[in-house]
Amino acid sequence: MDKRDRADLFKTRLAEAIAERGLSQSALARAVKVDRSTISQLLAPGTRLPNAQLAADCAATLGISADWLLGLSQRPEPLADLLATSLTISEAPRALIDETIFGWHREAAGYKIRHVPATLPDMLKTRAMVEWEYRPQLGRTAEQALGAFEDRLAWMRGARSDYEIALPMHEVAAFAGATGYYDGLPAAIRLEQMDRLISLCDQLYPSLRLYLFDARRVFSAPVTVFGPLLAVVYLGRHYIAFRDSDRVAKVAQHFDWLVREASLSARDVGDHLRGLRSGIGANQATSANEK
Repeated sequence: MDKRDRADLFKTRLAEAIAERGLSQSALARAVKVDRSTISQLLAPGTRLPNAQLAADCAATLGISADWLLGLSQRPEPLADLLATSLTISEAPRALIDETIFGWHREAAGYKIRHVPATLPDMLKTRAMVEWEYRPQLGRTAEQALGAFEDRLAWMRGARSDYEIALPMHEVAAFAGATGYYDGLPAAIRLEQMDRLISLCDQLYPSLRLYLFDARRVFSAPVTVFGPLLAVVYLGRHYIAFRDSDRVAKVAQHFDWLVREASLSARDVGDHLRGLRSGIGANQATSANEK
C-alpha cells in the first residue's frame, strides 16, 4: 500500500475508533500524554503516519490493534484478544446435544456443516438408539431429555444447513454386527436404526451426504466444521473450538480430504447400508429359528 493511502487509512480508522469509544480528542491526548494539537494533526486531511510509539499508545488507549490502525491487519482487536477468542476449550458433557453444540448449530444455520462423529451421528439416531446409548447418563430425567433432543433435531433439520458426514467404514460394520462399542445392542434396535439411516440418506440427499472412509488408509478425530465460522475437535471430556479463519479453513480442508479419499461416496452409501441391514435381518431370523 502506498504511504499516502496508508496514512489516509490510519486517519479514518483512528477517527472510527475514537467515535466508537466515545472519547474526545482531548481525552485521548491526555491518555497518550501528547498535546491535543498532535491528535488533531493525526486526524487532519493529508496527515502523515505517526511514529510507532504514538501509534502504539493510541491503539492501547483505544483497545485496538496497532496493526489495524496502520493498515497491516483487517481485524481491530488486539492480538491478545484475538488469541483468547480464536481458541477455546469447553467441557463436553456426556449428554444429548448439549447447549454448547446446539448453540453452534444455531450460529451456523444456513451454512454447510461438515461432521466426523465419534459414533453414529446423533442427529440421525432413532429414539430407541439414543435411549440405549444415553439412558445411564439421563437417569430419571430420561423422557424430558429425549423430548428436548427430538425437538432440537427437528430444528436442525429445518435450519437449511447442508450436512456432510464422514464415517469410518468399521463404525457402521461394528454397529451392524453389535461388536465393540455396540456390543449388546439388540437386533431390533439395529434394524430400526439402519432403516432410519437408509431412509434419511435417500430422502435428504443432497442436503445430507454421508461418506464412508477406510480408516486403514485415512484417519480423523471427531470434528465438526460449522461453515466458515468455527471448527470444533471433540476430545471426550472437552471441545477445542477454533474461530480464526485460517484454522477453520485447515480443518475444512482435512474434511474435504476425507471426502475425496472416501471408499464410498454419498451416492453409494445407501446400497452399502442395505447390504449391512440384510445381514442383521438374516442373523435375527437364524436366532429366531434356533429358539
